[in-house]
Amino acid sequence: MRLTSILPTLLFTPSLAADSKPLLPCTIYRTETNAYYDISPIAVQPLVDHKKAHKDDRTESWHARGYDMGTNFTLNFCAPVIERIDEAVGIKESLVKNISAFYTWKEEVYSIGQVSTELVFRGRELSLNYTNGSPCDSPSTHDKRKLKHGNDDHDDHDDKDKDDDDIDKDDDDRKSHKDKSSKHGDDVRRKSTLISLACDPNLPSGKAHVSFVGSSPDQCTYFFRAKTMAACGGVGEPPTGLGAGGVFGVILIIFLAVYLLGGIAYQRTVMHQRGWRQLPNYNVWASIFSILKDIIIILTSSCARLLPRRHGYNQLPGSGRGSRGGGGGGRADDENRLIDQLDEEWDD
Repeated sequence: MRLTSILPTLLFTPSLAADSKPLLPCTIYRTETNAYYDISPIAVQPLVDHKKAHKDDRTESWHARGYDMGTNFTLNFCAPVIERIDEAVGIKESLVKNISAFYTWKEEVYSIGQVSTELVFRGRELSLNYTNGSPCDSPSTHDKRKLKHGNDDHDDHDDKDKDDDDIDKDDDDRKSHKDKSSKHGDDVRRKSTLISLACDPNLPSGKAHVSFVGSSPDQCTYFFRAKTMAACGGVGEPPTGLGAGGVFGVILIIFLAVYLLGGIAYQRTVMHQRGWRQLPNYNVWASIFSILKDIIIILTSSCARLLPRRHGYNQLPGSGRGSRGGGGGGRADDENRLIDQLDEEWDD
């Protein structure tokens, strides 16, 4: 691989790591106002062994009254609902655990969005969007119910027959949705949820007031508004993965990579060096290594003198001070020769 292709990669990749600011899930940073938003405090966490981790933790997900919809809604923020759901209309069994919003209609659970942790600013509105819910009904079963109740005063007997027909047709529609979603899940229009997050500084931390706003005419998209102090945001830079020490480490790695690869390329192509001599400033590093090696030898020999000697067969009878002195003189000559050699290397 050429050096021209290696260096840009090394220079570009760490720089992205240093410049980019990866955000935590369920957070967003708005550069226009220098505000950092974290919605995770209102995310309901599942119970551990049917017990709350903290005193103020919720034991159920957030609820919103549907009013004229004929049903209520259950949802969570940036996390799946903590209620147990065995199955949902048009949702694979492996994805049921990721449902973040749902409602119950005729004893069946309808998902209106899978979990998402990505916050989005649309103008000044902070929003959270859930998608890939249950297949959309066509026509809406709730609209049918309204029509049925609106004609009760005219002909009860005819409405009863129509109600039975509509119920049978609704059941057939739900079955067709199940079959269609199982075969062609990607081609089916699915329910979604859009939550608008509004600032309410009067609410305590970790609390929220969720209300249902409305739905699209085909009841495929549901709109909610959540008031919470978490949506007020805080002034300051968002927490990043790299601190001051991390940034310095990245810069140091870049410098060493450029120095090492650039030096090797120069020594190999221009100076035609091979082996260890391809390293940049090889003579300098070799002399430094030699000096360190000599220092280690001197220190170990000095420490060896301080160790107590064991009296055994090494000290033979008749060996007196003369013999020990001769040995000591030999060691002194070795040290003098080593010092002279170091002086010569420094002079060079």
